[in-house]
Amino acid sequence: MVSLQEQLLKAGLVDKKKVKQANHEKSRQKKIELRSGTQSVDEAKAAAIETQRKNAERARELNAQRDAAANEKAVMAQIAQMVENNRQSKGAGDIAYNFTHGNKVERIYVSAAVQKQLMAGNLVIVCHGSAAELVPRVIADKIAERAPSLVVKVNKTRTETDVDDPYAAFQIPDDFTW
Repeated sequence: MVSLQEQLLKAGLVDKKKVKQANHEKSRQKKIELRSGTQSVDEAKAAAIETQRKNAERARELNAQRDAAANEKAVMAQIAQMVENNRQSKGAGDIAYNFTHGNKVERIYVSAAVQKQLMAGNLVIVCHGSAAELVPRVIADKIAERAPSLVVKVNKTRTETDVDDPYAAFQIPDDFTW
């Protein structure tokens, strides 16, 4: 293995006198360190180690960001596939069904049977992209685990009634049509 000094000599970048002087200075520094029992701090070496540590930390941060973005993209692809595979028909679309998405009231047109399933909680509205899709409640629960902001409307069915409630006999409809 050829040393760096020999390579520089061969290339003509340094002469023998400078190589001899550098070797002499290096050996003299080692002798001083041995006599005094202290080690000299090489600033260039310390700076190189610090730079290497900073570069490694930055690389770890970038890898973590890249992994997070890839995971988010994979989750969105899973959600898109679930919505696409389990999309339910909205029916003939003669009844307007209003729901809130964010701070806006939006409307989809559904059939009477689909409206009853929405009110019963069997179907759930999921906003995927710019469209509102209907999916079964089981699929909506899986989507809510991954991205709760996409699940727009979940109607809960009331199974328990209070025995002492004086208005228990009066049922209140979930969606009025005026």
